[in-house]
This record gives sequence, structure tokens and C-alpha cells, in this order.
Amino acid sequence: MGDWTLFSNYGHVLVCLAKNHEARLRDVAADVGITERAVQKIVRDLQEAGFIVVSKQGRCNRYRINRRKALRHKLEAKCTVGQLLTLLSRTGEVNTDVVSKVPAVVEKAPEAEPEPAREEKVKKRRKAVSTEPSPKPVDTRQQGSLF
Repeated sequence: MGDWTLFSNYGHVLVCLAKNHEARLRDVAADVGITERAVQKIVRDLQEAGFIVVSKQGRCNRYRINRRKALRHKLEAKCTVGQLLTLLSRTGEVNTDVVSKVPAVVEKAPEAEPEPAREEKVKKRRKAVSTEPSPKPVDTRQQGSLF
């Protein structure tokens, strides 16, 4: 039997993100069996095509899937991403709790902060960093040879 799968890497990445919307791309890459850089490209392509929305929460990314988006190939164009994920959830591949909590409609990205508010935050950060005591200088001279 050959070493091939029915889904492409794009489908595998989408299923991984449906299973865990907080997954690290490193973990997705390990599950799919491709490099992290390849997963980054796939996520970017899925985002640009409107299949997923990536949002930042703290230091982590969160992935929301647009379940109403139709599949791209003309043979599957009548099927939506949500229908595919629902089918996979019946087989236990996708966590239905995560999928059902994801909004079906892609929301508009939040607008950027006004420029003065951002400048104030930057000033506060710089002030906090500059008031921290500097560490004790380290003596980098050679202390003697062991040999």
C-alpha cells in the first residue's frame, strides 16, 4: 500500500486547528508531519482565503474557522467547511465542543488603537524599563587557566 492520504496538508492543518483552536503551529506541524514553516504558509493561505481568522491573545494565537466557507474545488464546492468538520467529528477526529463554539461568520478585525493612545503605552513601557536597576557589572577577565 502506498504512502499517501486522502486529504492534502491544507486539510490536515484545518482539522488540527478544528481539534484545538489554541494549538501551537509547532504542534500542528508535528501532527501533520511537515515543517513549522510549511504550516505557517498554509495558515497564512487559509487566512487570506477566508477559511480561518487568526487573533492574538497574549503571546498565543487563537484560530477561528469560518464554517460557512465553501470548499474550493468544483467537485466539493457544494460542501462547506462546517459540513466537512461535522462529518469528521462523527468519526471522533474533531472535537465537537471546539468546533461548535467557533462563530460561523467571520468578524471584522478590530480597528487599531488611535495613535496618541499607542504613544502613551510606549512611553509607559520605556519609563518602566529605564527605572529598573541595572545589573551588577560582570568581571569578564580570565580567572586563570585550568590547563
